[in-house]
Amino acid sequence: MIKAFFIIAITLLFLDFTGTVHTYLGWCAKIQLVPAILAANIAVFLGIILITLIFGRIYCLIICPLGILQDIISIKKRFFYRPPRKPLIVLRYALLAAFIPSLFFAFAPLAVLLDPYSAYGRIASQLLGPVYKWANNLFAYFAESAGSYAFYSVDVWLKGIAPLVLAIVTLIAVGISAWKSGRGYCNTICPAGAFLGLLSKFSVIKPRIDKEKCKHCGMCAKNCKAACIDTTRAEIDYLRCITCLKCTKSCPLGAIKYAPPTGADKLSKEGLARRKLLVGTTLLASGFATRAAANQFDGGLAKLEDKKAPVRTKPIAPPGADSYQNFHDRCTSCQLCITVCPNQVLRPGITKAHVSYERGYCRPECVKCSQVCPTGAIHPITTADKSSIQIGTAVWNKELCIITKDKVACDLCARKCPTAAIEMIPFPMIDPYRCIGCGACEHLCPARPYSAIHVEGVETHRVI
Repeated sequence: MIKAFFIIAITLLFLDFTGTVHTYLGWCAKIQLVPAILAANIAVFLGIILITLIFGRIYCLIICPLGILQDIISIKKRFFYRPPRKPLIVLRYALLAAFIPSLFFAFAPLAVLLDPYSAYGRIASQLLGPVYKWANNLFAYFAESAGSYAFYSVDVWLKGIAPLVLAIVTLIAVGISAWKSGRGYCNTICPAGAFLGLLSKFSVIKPRIDKEKCKHCGMCAKNCKAACIDTTRAEIDYLRCITCLKCTKSCPLGAIKYAPPTGADKLSKEGLARRKLLVGTTLLASGFATRAAANQFDGGLAKLEDKKAPVRTKPIAPPGADSYQNFHDRCTSCQLCITVCPNQVLRPGITKAHVSYERGYCRPECVKCSQVCPTGAIHPITTADKSSIQIGTAVWNKELCIITKDKVACDLCARKCPTAAIEMIPFPMIDPYRCIGCGACEHLCPARPYSAIHVEGVETHRVI
């Protein structure tokens, strides 16, 4: 039941474009391991460590959405024991060793690709998201026919080829691994699983085999999702065990119990020393770890050529990010902010989300992305805060403007600027001290395919 709750709750977070679900279930994203580290959420981080040291890898079993997805794919499947192979163990800890510094030194591609929460977010957002929106639009059609407006239609569009391909490849890789070996991805690739596996070796309560009762029948190994039981020696590899307890239920002799240590199982002084060293190391690591309305268009009903994104010399970070550096360092491209953005400003990327204004602009009254980010890449802000936060400044291109190119009178950018930062004298003159970089001028500019005015990001946001 707990696993079902978490997989449904987290999936809904990535599907609900209104942001309503996040009000009640947003905490499910904040208790994920990697987002907690990036957000410097020490309480959650230490809580996961404590639970693992007591009960084993409970986090991987019932909280991690990618882990639960693997269980769904491999449900009712029995596996055959395969002894652990050294190359896979070497690969596992090599990836963990590379992943940890990537979090703190912002080597984005590795951290983004390996984080299980973000990987599941891309799968849910890119593959399930369009289906969810199509179903919503179907309900909206029938509701409107019946005179009800309980639902409203939303645009379903491809936000990027690369993120879609990455989501498909991830699902295929995880799916094949799960079908062949259960939690194969968890115990071969996943850095969170490798890290918690090191801790679970010292967990107090864990599955234990009574060697006197065990007859080496192999039933436990055939039902083990993690392929961590050596039936010949009646031993469990706790580095890979996810505490699913399938072994305790499948053993016909009751030789496996989920229990604390007794007698000879008591920890030695050397074991206690290793535990203290491990906990001290994790505490030191924690010290380093200190986002619905339909798209609206102004103008007539004439069909317009689609806008193209300008080449920005400085990327834009959303309001609440404080700086592009903070956004770059902490964003894992889980796409939760993209899901709730009603203005279609936030877009997915291979390693980071990014801001673009072809389909909408960042409206001053919307702060949804800042309310849902679990990593601290976007901090919570109010609408009052947002109206005064400068995330970029507009730049006018004389060669693209219809005033100079087509000799047509136009003052749309000045009329639609929410901060009155643009004056027509007679061409657009931009006050960099009043412009907040919301992109209204860029989005509403009638020039096609490139806007005559576009926003360049600022490295550090400031209040104006």
